Amino acid sequence: MSNQLTIVVTGTAGFIGSVMVQYLNEQGFTQLILVDDFGVEAKRNNWEKKQFIKVIERQAFLEQLDTLDFSIDVILHLGARTDTTEFNYAIHEELNVTYSKTLWTFATEKQIPFIYASSAATYGAGENGYEDSHTILDQLVPLNPYGVSKNEFDKWAIAQKATPPSWAGLKFFNVYGPNESHKGRMASVIFHAFNQIKETGLVKLFKSHRSDFNDGEQLRDFIFVKDVVRVIFWMMQKMQSNDWSIQLNGLHNLGTGKARSFYDLAANTFTAQGLKPNIEFIDMPLDIRDKYQYFTEANMNKLRAAGYNQPFASLEEGVGDYVKNYLLPAKGY
Repeated sequence: MSNQLTIVVTGTAGFIGSVMVQYLNEQGFTQLILVDDFGVEAKRNNWEKKQFIKVIERQAFLEQLDTLDFSIDVILHLGARTDTTEFNYAIHEELNVTYSKTLWTFATEKQIPFIYASSAATYGAGENGYEDSHTILDQLVPLNPYGVSKNEFDKWAIAQKATPPSWAGLKFFNVYGPNESHKGRMASVIFHAFNQIKETGLVKLFKSHRSDFNDGEQLRDFIFVKDVVRVIFWMMQKMQSNDWSIQLNGLHNLGTGKARSFYDLAANTFTAQGLKPNIEFIDMPLDIRDKYQYFTEANMNKLRAAGYNQPFASLEEGVGDYVKNYLLPAKGY
């Protein structure tokens, strides 16, 4: 695959998008078009020093699609409104559904490979399991407007007869890692735990409000962002080399396939700093209590069957890397 490809990456001022750009740069790809809302000062470190040829504001990019002065080889659509505590569905619909449909239609007309970010939030409480099957989309009951918007676009994409030549919607599970500090309340528990330890010497985790889960034993499939971008890059390579068959087009889970507890997550944040765990449990806020996922675990059979055979970082490895190489050196992450 030539590293002279022109690649559009949306969401590049944000978390996963900026790490994707960094990884592409490391692989020798610099003909990148960065698309996002670049007016947020807290995100400047995420993108300013990367190598790229153009920065285009999110809305301006849509308006310019018919008059672009460059051709596009790949679209990595990682931008989205990801705030699960934003309950105004109109906001999610505009950015996660309508915007995505416009990019999909453009990629279809121009026959451009298209990879986009979906979410494990589409699975709701998991009553229908966590298998990335197309047949269960209508049965899924997401717990918040963000999850609803992602599921609505997934359903729309699957129903389309006209599609990009190769495409994938990636259902991200709980992604953590560098470049997430701007996310505030929505940053990973590791980020918040690290800062709590620095300020108070302890970590506060939510109590369980269900009798079948002990405090701190709520389980999530946590995946290190470096693994996420490696998978996306692998998919892009397959698509560019025409090694991505039409049967692979569709939704793919992207987690590790192994759920771990929030206690383990917090404990490893201490361990990575050479400290003994000091964990306290607090009541979960009422505004998220009835919309909280107690268990998520990606069924990874489809991605493995597609040929991805690299191991995923364990929680210990990923948290260790994040804490020791990014949070402790205070690199502004």
